[in-house]
Amino acid sequence: MKKNISLRISTITLLILLAAFSRLIPHPSNFAPIGAMALFGAAYFTQRYLAFLIPIVSMWLSDLVLNNVVYGRYFDRFVWGYDGCYWTYGAFILIGLVGFVLLKKVKPQRLIVASLSASVLFFLISNFGVWASGTMYPKSLSGLITCYAAGIPFFKNTLLGDLVYCSVMFGAFEFAQYKFPVLRYHTVSTK
Repeated sequence: MKKNISLRISTITLLILLAAFSRLIPHPSNFAPIGAMALFGAAYFTQRYLAFLIPIVSMWLSDLVLNNVVYGRYFDRFVWGYDGCYWTYGAFILIGLVGFVLLKKVKPQRLIVASLSASVLFFLISNFGVWASGTMYPKSLSGLITCYAAGIPFFKNTLLGDLVYCSVMFGAFEFAQYKFPVLRYHTVSTK
């Protein structure tokens, strides 16, 4: 039984890592797996700490490569975290919490609602973070509204990215569980 659980955890982790590093493939702005990774971890990891730990570490590792290799020419030092990363990771954690609530049972309708919710949460929190922690917009209501308005063109890609990555990740794992029943989670009484 432990071997089956280990294989399941490894498979879920691998799918999340693949999604995180897909961010290195050229793509339209904001067409990313961020919401899907958080929802996927929340839906399939039975240990809640893993549902946060694995997706966050995976995203952080891909951020290290993005910031220091892909965008390295824009920095004069090694970048461990970037301005605003707390807002991004905070949104990521809230999306995971949404996943715990909406994806107790993984069904297409619930997944669509969770994916759309993830996109909206990420848009609201990340743009608020740009406004609150940056100098690009005045610290006023009109500055906040301007910041959100500037983010609207990117919102479509956030929606599409979350829907596509959710479809691929959840679909791949559901198919894998169908083909390889050893990946299915079986409740075990622990006292």
